[in-house]
Amino acid sequence: MYGSFQKHLQAELKAIDEAGLYKRERNICSPQGAEITLQDGSKALNFCANNYLGLADSPRLVAAAKKAMDERGYGMSSVRFICGTQDRHRELEQAVARYFRTDDAILYAACFDANGGVFEPLFTAEDAIISDSLNHASIIDGVRLCKAVRYRYANADMADLERCLQEAQAQRFRIIVTDGVFSMDGNVAPMDRICDLAEKYDALVMVDESHSAGVVGRTGHGVAEQFDCYGRIDIFTGTLGKSFGGAVGGFTTGRQEIIDLLRQRSRPYLFSNSLPPMIVGAGIELFKMLEESDALHTKQQENVVYFREKMLAAGFDIKPTQSAICAVMLYDAPLSQKFAAKMAEEGIFVTGFYYPVVPKGQARIRVQISAAHEKEHLDKAIAAFVKVGKELGVLK
Repeated sequence: MYGSFQKHLQAELKAIDEAGLYKRERNICSPQGAEITLQDGSKALNFCANNYLGLADSPRLVAAAKKAMDERGYGMSSVRFICGTQDRHRELEQAVARYFRTDDAILYAACFDANGGVFEPLFTAEDAIISDSLNHASIIDGVRLCKAVRYRYANADMADLERCLQEAQAQRFRIIVTDGVFSMDGNVAPMDRICDLAEKYDALVMVDESHSAGVVGRTGHGVAEQFDCYGRIDIFTGTLGKSFGGAVGGFTTGRQEIIDLLRQRSRPYLFSNSLPPMIVGAGIELFKMLEESDALHTKQQENVVYFREKMLAAGFDIKPTQSAICAVMLYDAPLSQKFAAKMAEEGIFVTGFYYPVVPKGQARIRVQISAAHEKEHLDKAIAAFVKVGKELGVLK
């Protein structure tokens, strides 16, 4: 039975490979950090992890995870509402809510689940979801699971958003949904203007803080802090897998009644195992660390400014960014793959992104800057970019 389908898949995979677009994974044999060890024993500097605050190998978080396993066990073997809720789950949810200055929070296995489980319980065919065109795939999939009328506005285009809001007056309720930081370009959503339009047209506001929390804002608390929008944003989603320790786990935080209804009806929450104690214990410790000091956020921001200024001075085309993401534009998909491979030869771990991850003709190397990077790491990466850029004709 599998024969003809197997041939179809083999042809698809061959076409992807021949186009220079086949994704090959490189095995890491060390903790995640600024410097990593690959399977062949070689060392590389990692510039493509979402490890924005450099906490993925934090001894303090590792110790907290071990302590939580000793005290609460390895796994929960249950969903939350049956017998999968420990006191620590609620403690972490309260810490998330304090961080974002919201009423309450609800934990998920990943932010993909948080975004997949937020719309369908809250909205029906009578309502409208108005989504930024560059929103993450998890938001797009979550919207697809809901019967609400869908509107799409051009990335961070407030005139186009206003057009959608005007059209959506035909629906009962409407919600504007946006990434805080757009993961491929690194730009920040203009939350103050979005909230202004939401108030003008009676809409709710939701923001995915996965790439913005821990990064943007005066102390890294995300877009609400950066644009002074506390109390104006109704729903935040986010992850523990980037700035917040780099492991797994997602959350939704916001208005009390919204969180209460999600506990009753959100399918990824109701039908997925609870987060294991080690993740929860490390998460609680993580938020204690962020309350104590802003030093990691400050260092990360200084690193971004340094890297970006040096790369622009070298002649690279980099998207404007206020985040930890620096998109080095190459535009050609096979070139992005070749460039990344050459960078690996120089001991720099980066990845080329191309369609369908980014629009056709918009291939790039996405560089992610971490608080774990030291100046010598940045200088080595910049030197490698310049060398490879000249070899491949990107720089003159």
